Amino acid sequence: MPPKKPSNKRSWQAIASEAQAHRDSTIAELSPSVPGLPEKLPKDVTSLPKRLLDETTISITDLPPDRLLDSLASGHLSAVTVTKAYLQRAAVSQGLVNCLTELLPRLALQRAGELDVYLKEHGKPIGPLHGLPISVKEHIGFKGLRCSTGYIGLWDNIAKEDAHILQLLNAAGAVFHCRTTIPQTMMHLETDSNLYGVTVNPYNVNLTSGGSSGGEGALVALHGSCLGIGSDVGGSIRSPAANCGIYGFKPTAFRIPTDGWGYMMAGADTVESVLGPLSTTVSGLHLFMKTIIDAEPWRTEPALIPLPWREIILTEKLKIGVLWHDDVVKPHPPITRALRQVADRLRGINVEVVDFPARLHDEAWAILASLYYTDGGEYDTETIDSAGEPWRPLSTWMLKENPCVQKLTVGELTYWLEEREAYRKEYAIHWNNLDVDAILCPVGPGVAPKHNTAKYWWYTSQWNLLDYPGAVFPVTKVNKEIDKPEGRGKFLSDLDEANSKLYDPQEFHGLPISLQLVGRRFEDEKVLKILEYITHRISLPC
Repeated sequence: MPPKKPSNKRSWQAIASEAQAHRDSTIAELSPSVPGLPEKLPKDVTSLPKRLLDETTISITDLPPDRLLDSLASGHLSAVTVTKAYLQRAAVSQGLVNCLTELLPRLALQRAGELDVYLKEHGKPIGPLHGLPISVKEHIGFKGLRCSTGYIGLWDNIAKEDAHILQLLNAAGAVFHCRTTIPQTMMHLETDSNLYGVTVNPYNVNLTSGGSSGGEGALVALHGSCLGIGSDVGGSIRSPAANCGIYGFKPTAFRIPTDGWGYMMAGADTVESVLGPLSTTVSGLHLFMKTIIDAEPWRTEPALIPLPWREIILTEKLKIGVLWHDDVVKPHPPITRALRQVADRLRGINVEVVDFPARLHDEAWAILASLYYTDGGEYDTETIDSAGEPWRPLSTWMLKENPCVQKLTVGELTYWLEEREAYRKEYAIHWNNLDVDAILCPVGPGVAPKHNTAKYWWYTSQWNLLDYPGAVFPVTKVNKEIDKPEGRGKFLSDLDEANSKLYDPQEFHGLPISLQLVGRRFEDEKVLKILEYITHRISLPC
């Protein structure tokens, strides 16, 4: 059931002030207190945590999740020590990029203490994630805590129980240390709301961290977390991962539990929404997926597919298809350079690389956008308007300026669902004809964009429509001396021309360039195995 519509009559400004004051109060609980920030922050804040925090905190929070788990399981590091380090670094990250809705020091330290006692008494960890701090996107239900899903009007919505995924992670030994920001409506490739303001990119605070899991993306990039939970219905895990230069994974639907997360939009079941990981390493993605699926979540969430985690061994020569562009919008020069660079290096390790032409990607968006809001956006519009909060620019663009948002009759809904299934079948045949193991493609038409300009979703949403798993990984960084604007006389479309005007090599200099590896439905294990293989063999990021 969707949360109740707003009933309070307080001004939206008063509620926003309460939200931010609550967040600040949770940070103020830390002891020792969080170090003060410089009066004036640079555009690139990625180096500041190491200047502000002590060496022990940095050494712990810079460990990859698998190595951190080894230290926790052996008792070399206590769960309390690790949790304190991540609480400090998450708090500093908040001051730098505005990525938290709240810190959870009391809950986290109590849990960490219990885990340390267990290890001492039993001589072994409680589970595969024993003592690992994990950050959580705000709309994922956390018992007794607010679940606003980005709306002022839902500020008083309190989760009655932990989401299923939190229950499983808790049983595996995880420590939840903070919750992260999301945008109004949850349907932005940007993270901005009237509750918390704008979450910015750690590499350039003038640019977006992505969305809707942008709080997670920015936090993980600053090592305020090494593993976090995001969600994805059009690119919401992969966009922040790419913008912030980290790893992210959108699983096939019905493999990872979704019971107990916050309401998104009416008719969301027509486009499968998924939960998935963002991490500092590709091994973190694998760890998350295997831990959840090994717990057999389908036993208590019947909608899930009872498909155990499979260990993949790559024995035959890989064949990777490169989708250079989608025939609608050509990516900016840094993206094309990264594609060429990875393709060339793959050939160098005896991987077969072939072109993978796009197949009617413009039709895919028409289908997808028509299925996002089957109520014509009525619920979201009422929720925003009844609380009196301003419409954020990308909410207006998505709900009011999008011609595909229409209230559908039963017949119209049936038509679009039939179109969805026909497109999925046609794309399966297209893949069969090319016979590749995975597709290498852009995550977006450029690197992290300027605020309120992220309006082209098609490089990620395409795979949501098809329900294909996709992993994002960093490759290199923008170089203004190399990635010069192209002198293009012709464009693929009006959208292509508009996107080309957004390219700013001076502003984008130094930003992460990331790519996406896509597999067929339920080939999640294979996608991650291929990603692990190629990142190690060709030394990415470079």
